[in-house]
Amino acid sequence: MRNLLILLLLPVLAACASVERLALPVPEALPGQTLTRFAQPPGEAVDHRIWDRFLGRYVATDAQGVNRVAYGQVSPQDRAQVQSYLTALHAIDPAQLTRDQQLAYWINLYNALTVEVVLENYPVASIRDIKDGPVSIGPWNRPIAQVGGQSLTLNDIEHRIIRPTFNEPRIHYALNCAAVGCPNLMDRAWRAETLERDFAAAERAYVNDPRGVRFDDRGGLILSKIYIWFREDFAPNEKAVLTYLETVADPQLRARIQQTPRVRAYQYDWALNDAAAGY
Repeated sequence: MRNLLILLLLPVLAACASVERLALPVPEALPGQTLTRFAQPPGEAVDHRIWDRFLGRYVATDAQGVNRVAYGQVSPQDRAQVQSYLTALHAIDPAQLTRDQQLAYWINLYNALTVEVVLENYPVASIRDIKDGPVSIGPWNRPIAQVGGQSLTLNDIEHRIIRPTFNEPRIHYALNCAAVGCPNLMDRAWRAETLERDFAAAERAYVNDPRGVRFDDRGGLILSKIYIWFREDFAPNEKAVLTYLETVADPQLRARIQQTPRVRAYQYDWALNDAAAGY
């Protein structure tokens, strides 16, 4: 009876994930957007040392491998430092940065803005509790950045700047939405010089973590919802996504994926990546 119930629920679970996918912004550049012209090397150096210090001080890995942020321990002085860092990023002209410098810039801006939004509203159980109205599902459509004379939301940065411009699926392992189910927030800033190495490490870490790929107690394959929300960034269909995951998975996990014809469910943990809840 239980097995039958699970089988009946599978289409419903898949449909829920598909509906969430349809609700996401499509990756289209902002109309008249001029923020992603790239400079020729050497470009312009961006100082990320403040963000380095903050992440090094307040981000730590728990026993399950989740990088958690000690939001409740952030001092007023360090909060002010994050705000000064954001002010400095807002003053930068992205067109003066090379492609890799600019991608690192947008990642750091997105992640720092997300942390600042959480700090502004802390304590909260989930970032989705930070709403702008009765139909809001979170702060992602809130104008919170001003770059090159343009007001930007978190959705603008992710879906209307980074995704359509850089054609880099591994961006989903770098942008952090302050949720446990999200790929880890690094304990240091992203930089152009280490971009490829950090992308590869973040990708491998998430795919081989239960948050990314796991099997339930009945052998069903469970994937993170990022693989259905942003499927077209990774592969054209579910079968191709599994083939992609095989290329990143460690040998034992790869063998299990190869023996699995379909995904049983897509899941995601929206609980806040708060250090207070992780130890």
